[in-house]
Amino acid sequence: MKIEEEIKQPVFKDPYHKAHINLIFTANWVGLRQSNLFKPFGVTLPQYNVLRILRGQHPKPATVNLIIERMLDKTSNASRIVDKLEVKQLVTRTQCATDRRTVDILITEKGLALLKQMDEVEDLKKVGVHNLSAQEATLLSDLLDKIRD
Repeated sequence: MKIEEEIKQPVFKDPYHKAHINLIFTANWVGLRQSNLFKPFGVTLPQYNVLRILRGQHPKPATVNLIIERMLDKTSNASRIVDKLEVKQLVTRTQCATDRRTVDILITEKGLALLKQMDEVEDLKKVGVHNLSAQEATLLSDLLDKIRD
């Protein structure tokens, strides 16, 4: 469905305004659908992002600062997210042996197993972009990179 129909706004100031509104709307649309897919697994989108970061670091530990650098949503509170994942026994947190000011965060076997289970759900990988060809997905990615330049 076209953005004009989605938000019931038939006219935009110019193509840049329309693209900007469409980008924001679509990002929220994808996020909502991903959140709905994550519900059965008991994790939120930011928690999933942290678990994926930790899996990428595994078996090396990560720090909260490393997690913050790599998070997709820079407004998320990484410490709070790690707290919640620790309660769910998906991560462990221990004081670094070489630097007492640093806390090492590791994904647990339970966390790795949960991610493996989530990876098997094909929809998690393609929310929204499944309607694009490989060429279109590459073009979209290039255009999004260009926006951030």
